Parts: sequence; C-alpha cells; structure tokens
Amino acid sequence: MDDERKSGQTRNPLEGRYVNYFKIGYNAFELIIDCGQCYADNEEPQLHTRIVTSPAYGKALLKTLRDSLEEYEKTYGRIGE
Repeated sequence: MDDERKSGQTRNPLEGRYVNYFKIGYNAFELIIDCGQCYADNEEPQLHTRIVTSPAYGKALLKTLRDSLEEYEKTYGRIGE
C-alpha cells in the first residue's frame, strides 16, 4: 500500500460526472447537495451524486467556487447569466 501512495495511484480513482442540475437542502447540522443531469426530453432529472457536509464546509465550498469563478472570468471573460 505504501508503494501506491508514493506513486500517486489509488484503488479508487476519481470519476468525473457532468452536472447541470443541483438540488440543495439542509437541516440544522447538514447541507445536502444532490447533483445530476437534466435535459429537455427527460421529465425528471437523473441524480447521481449526493454531497453531505456541514454548513461551515458548505460556506467554504461557496467561497472556493466564488474565488474560482472570479479567476475564470479574469482569464476567459465574463460569464453570461
């Protein structure tokens, strides 16, 4: 196992999934973000990933996204809304 860590390889490599649909919920202790894909020909979004985190880490995620989008816009121009 030490050899795997040294080489940067893991048994479970990250899997990229396209997301264009988000559903967000919360309770007193958690922020829940459901991610999936939604297209005009499907009535229901196809959810594939659920992220459950604390509100504090949710706020850190928001800051990270905001900072990354600001850098993106500096590089590629303003994103339309």
